[in-house]
Amino acid sequence: MIRLAIPSVHPGGLDANRAGHFGHCDAFTILEVDGTDILKVEILANQEHSQGGCMVPVNLLRSNNVNAIIVGGIGMRPLMGFRQVGIDVYHEATEPRIRPVVEQWLEGRVPLISEDQVCGGAAG
Repeated sequence: MIRLAIPSVHPGGLDANRAGHFGHCDAFTILEVDGTDILKVEILANQEHSQGGCMVPVNLLRSNNVNAIIVGGIGMRPLMGFRQVGIDVYHEATEPRIRPVVEQWLEGRVPLISEDQVCGGAAG
């Protein structure tokens, strides 16, 4: 069973748009996935955090048993945080909507992020 999170624009859900800045997204759309079957869709409100507090969403997702996330961009510090807590980080930066990205991921067409794809500066 995989609990997959996607940073989302309000209100979240499969038909919402993805948030461009994962750490400051409105919410996370969380899917429970078994193989290629979506068993459940939940919306988890993001928590406020200040500049440099990029571990807030990492810990929020970890505490909600998420074990995978798809991001369009991420900074090195939160990427390392996700890796430390055992959350796989996938990267897809072109599709603005959640449902097509989830479909691509279910088909195995969204790769794990590599360190050369990490954002610089204040991303997170």
